Amino acid sequence: MSLRIALFGQAPVALDCLERLVADGHQIVAVFAPPDASRPDPLAQRAKQLGLPVEQRRFFQKRDGTPIASALESYRQLRADLNVLASLTVFLPSEITDGPKHGSICFHPSLLPRYRGGNALQWQIMQGERETGVSIFVPDRGVDTGPIVVQRGGVHISPEDTTATLFFGKLAPLGAEALVEAVRAIDKGEAQLRIQDESLATFQGLVGDAEARLDWSRPAHEVDALIRGCDPQPGAWLRWNDGILRLFGAVRAEVASGMPGQIIAIDETGVRIALAGGASIRVAKIRAEGGKEAAQDFARRAGLKVGDVLESA
Repeated sequence: MSLRIALFGQAPVALDCLERLVADGHQIVAVFAPPDASRPDPLAQRAKQLGLPVEQRRFFQKRDGTPIASALESYRQLRADLNVLASLTVFLPSEITDGPKHGSICFHPSLLPRYRGGNALQWQIMQGERETGVSIFVPDRGVDTGPIVVQRGGVHISPEDTTATLFFGKLAPLGAEALVEAVRAIDKGEAQLRIQDESLATFQGLVGDAEARLDWSRPAHEVDALIRGCDPQPGAWLRWNDGILRLFGAVRAEVASGMPGQIIAIDETGVRIALAGGASIRVAKIRAEGGKEAAQDFARRAGLKVGDVLESA
């Protein structure tokens, strides 16, 4: 058997999923990809190479949740059996998610019901989790609250992982595999939905500058986790010379003396900063007004030197 599938999402999850679904013999009735930015969107580009219908749309509903008429009409003409939401970052109206015979399935980068919300990756690193996984669930009216179709765990969060490395290196490929596994189960009529246990549920909001503010008085492991969790967005930050510095590429370094926030080394590996409790951290990149650059290059250009103290935000 095969299904008529409408694929919504973005690379790399949706791109990998697209290749797998085509290989499984499903009919992709349309691929909904983000609009092109500075370069062609890779998901849209690949779908066009495969001769598939592509729609690049930023929004599908208005702020009040009502569907955009043109989006809904375009979608209804597809007569999809199933929607696959593969790393989709915009909201779909219920008229679309509930429209097909088999409804929709959605990828989420955590072991639901823990870490619901749009910045699940950031929060898992920031809160010191050591293991994670992916969940494929049926979207409902809540935020990541629908029944689970497939869940895969056992993914180690290393002390060096950033949001980017955790997603692109570990959870994106696993998510594509899990989505295809869910599609196969639905196609065979073997999908078993598991209601989420609300007693275990947690919800974290979006990570903005209020959450990304650095405080050198915090324990070293918390500062380290904050920088890695906010890498690449929004970037953990502190104030400097009436401006803002955002730190990236953090790696815990050897024990060192110095007051928290003090620069204790500048070399070709980056800028090393003392943390509380005799610990230290090395940052590889810094972003200021002029953009992101190697931390040692910024330090030399800005006149930072060993012994200077970067104040908390």
